[in-house]
Amino acid sequence: MLLKTPLSKQGGRLFRQVYERLREAILTSALGSGEQLPSTRELAEQLGISRTVVLLAYEQLLAEGFVEGRRGSGTFVSAGIGSTRPISARGRVRLPLTRFAAHAARGMSRISSPVRQTMLPYDFAYGRTDLDTFPFEHWRRMLLGSARRASVAQLDYGPAGGSGRLRDAICAHVRRARAVRCDPAQVIIVNGSQQALDLIARVLIEPGSRAVIEDPSYQGMREVLRASGARLCPVPVDREGLDTSKLPARSRIAFVTPSHQFPTGAILSLPRRLALLEWARQHQAAIVEDDFDGEFRYEGQPLESLQGLDAGQRVIYVGTFSRTLFPSLRVGYLIAPASLVTPLTYAKWLSDRQTATLEQHALAELIESGAYERYLRRVRRRNAQRRRALLQAIDTHLNGRVEVSGDASGAHVVIWPARRLSERDLVAAAASRGVGVYGVAGYYLKTPPRAGILLGYNRMTEAQIREGVHRLSRCL
Repeated sequence: MLLKTPLSKQGGRLFRQVYERLREAILTSALGSGEQLPSTRELAEQLGISRTVVLLAYEQLLAEGFVEGRRGSGTFVSAGIGSTRPISARGRVRLPLTRFAAHAARGMSRISSPVRQTMLPYDFAYGRTDLDTFPFEHWRRMLLGSARRASVAQLDYGPAGGSGRLRDAICAHVRRARAVRCDPAQVIIVNGSQQALDLIARVLIEPGSRAVIEDPSYQGMREVLRASGARLCPVPVDREGLDTSKLPARSRIAFVTPSHQFPTGAILSLPRRLALLEWARQHQAAIVEDDFDGEFRYEGQPLESLQGLDAGQRVIYVGTFSRTLFPSLRVGYLIAPASLVTPLTYAKWLSDRQTATLEQHALAELIESGAYERYLRRVRRRNAQRRRALLQAIDTHLNGRVEVSGDASGAHVVIWPARRLSERDLVAAAASRGVGVYGVAGYYLKTPPRAGILLGYNRMTEAQIREGVHRLSRCL
C-alpha cells in the first residue's frame, strides 16, 4: 500500500508521519472498516524505512483505537470507523452562534487599530507605551527574584481577586497619585482594563439595559456593551468632555474617560464631574471611570480622579499597567464599591480563575520600591519634551490650518483641519510620504461632525516628530 504523500525529512519524526497518513486514510475511508493494513515489514520495505518506525506508528493507531490486532491474522481497521462519512477539510462548516458570538464576530471588523503591516518612517501611532524607556533588565531581575522566592504554596491557585501584596501596593499608589478613595479589599486584579470592562458588563448589564457612552468613545468598551446586549446611549463630547446636559433620563450605567477623553483628549471639567455624579445619584446608576492614561499630565498637577469625588459609592475605577509599563504585561485592576466586590470577584473566577501570580509579585515589588513612580516621572519628562516638539512643529507648519485638542495630558493629540476634507484621503496621502496618521471617524457612533487626525508621539524622537509634521503639512 502506498501512502498519499511521501515522507519528508522536514516533515517531523518519521513514525509520526506514517501514523498521520494512515490515520488520514482511515478517516477519509481510503482504508475501510475491517480492511487489513500491510504488515509492518511490508510497509517498511515499501517506504524504505526501518520496521521499528512502522511498529511505533501502528502502536499509536492501536492505542487510539483506529486499528485492532488479530492474533495470527494481522492489523485491521477497527469496525465502524472507516465506514462512516468521510471527513473532509474542504468547505466551510457553519456552526450555530450565540448572540454574544455573533456580536463579537461583527465587532472585530469595527475595531480600529494603529498597527500597520508596513512600518512607516514617521509613524504617529497612539495607544502604545514607550518601550525604550522601560527598565526591562530591572524587571527581569524582579521576575527572577519572584520565581526564586516563591514557595510551593504560592505556585498553587491564588485568590481570584489578586495578590494581597499587589492590592495593597495599588491601593497606596492610587490614593497618593490619583486621590482614589479605597482600601485593598476593593481592589480586584484583572488581565488588563479590557477584562475589567467585560466583567463589569457581565455583572451590571442585562440585555436591553441602557448604557451611556461618550461619542466618540473607545471601541473596545463599546463592543463589550454591544455583545452584552446593551442599548447604547451616545452622548456628545466637546472641549469640556461629556456634555452632561444631554444625559438621558433613564440608564443603568455610564462609561466615561474623564481625565483624558478617548480619543479627543478633552478633560471633563469639575462642574460636569459633579453633574455626572448627581445624575448617577438621581437615577440609581453606576459610573465606570476608565483612567487609561491619567498618570500623564504636563500642565500643573495631575487631575484627581472622578472616583475621589464620589461619596455615594457609585464609581467603578479602572486602571491598567499595560499603558504605563508595557502592553504584554496584561495586568490591570478595578476598584469597586463595596457592594460590587463579591460579584465582580466571582465573575473574575468564572472567567479565568486568576491573573498570573509571579507577575503580580514582581509588580508589587516595583511599586513598593518606588521604582514605578520614578519610572513614571522619567516617562512624563520624555513625553513632555516630545509633546513640546509636536506642538511647536504644528505651530510652525500647520499654523491656522488645524485646531489642536487633547494636548494637556496623555500621549496623543488630535488635530482638526479647518477646511473640509476626507480623513481616508488624508491618511493615504500622508502614508505615501512615509507618515503614519490615523482618523477619528471610527470612534464615533454617529456621523463625525468633522474630520480629525490622531497623532501619538511617545514612541518617536523629537527629530522624527518635526519631520513627520513637516511632511504632513504638504498633504494639507
